[in-house]
Amino acid sequence: MTYSIVARDPLTGELGVAVQSHYFSVGSVVTWARPGVGAVATQAMAEVSYGPRALDLLAAGHGPHEALDELTAGDPGAGGRQVAVLAADGRVAAHTGPQCIPFAGHITGDGFSCQANIMVDDNVWPAMADAFESAEGALSERLMQALEAAEAAGGDIRGRQSAAILVVPADGEPWRTTVSLRVEDDPEPLAELRRLLDMHAAYSIAVAGDEALGDGRFDDAARLFADAHALAPDSHELLFWSGLGRAQGGDLDGGASQVRAAIAMQPGWAPLLERLPADVAPSAAAVRERLGID
Repeated sequence: MTYSIVARDPLTGELGVAVQSHYFSVGSVVTWARPGVGAVATQAMAEVSYGPRALDLLAAGHGPHEALDELTAGDPGAGGRQVAVLAADGRVAAHTGPQCIPFAGHITGDGFSCQANIMVDDNVWPAMADAFESAEGALSERLMQALEAAEAAGGDIRGRQSAAILVVPADGEPWRTTVSLRVEDDPEPLAELRRLLDMHAAYSIAVAGDEALGDGRFDDAARLFADAHALAPDSHELLFWSGLGRAQGGDLDGGASQVRAAIAMQPGWAPLLERLPADVAPSAAAVRERLGID
């Protein structure tokens, strides 16, 4: 009831899985990944335990084919399962059981696997593979383009409801993620997932801005908050901090105008502006004065 992709970024070693389905909260069922271990998509008549069990088997030294064989061998429902297992080194194995509802199938490539079931036709998963292989940029962006290609090719015959992207780093603690986004229930889940992915990129830049503030690098912070706001122009939070940065950079009128606009969108920024100390926001006092806030 789903189309998905598991993939490895050969440059960063990141591992990821992305999915869309006409099913509520599909990300909580299908997407599994662990830094330095692998990524799994388990779907169709999904056996959720395939996700953590496959990762445990990979961590114990099994290859993806061995892990997949062990999962399906003792499972009487394996004929209705669809699953892809990706190892940290890019090896991949996939299974589409003969009882999966057509159109259903999978295609594997260098460091990735695309799989789908209950599709409009059998062009969907090859379209995903083509899109992923031709896409550029971060792994999350390439996964997103694969999902968008699946939808453009016809997608799920029942329509759409939820989507998710999960990307983990090449190594680190089991809980670490690079991107972890879910759309649980939306008439256009891919459009919403795309919006969230753009917001994620903006806030990643804003975090760097926060770090620059903490280090006293106010000019760097101003630039970073401006870049973040450009990626997410509807965010009043990023508008507020970008305005303070703009004022710090010498454009007091322009910065104060942005802060005023942020306050109009969310009045809570006004009392926060009053509370900001100079060592956090050196321009706050000047902006308060320009706005007439005591």
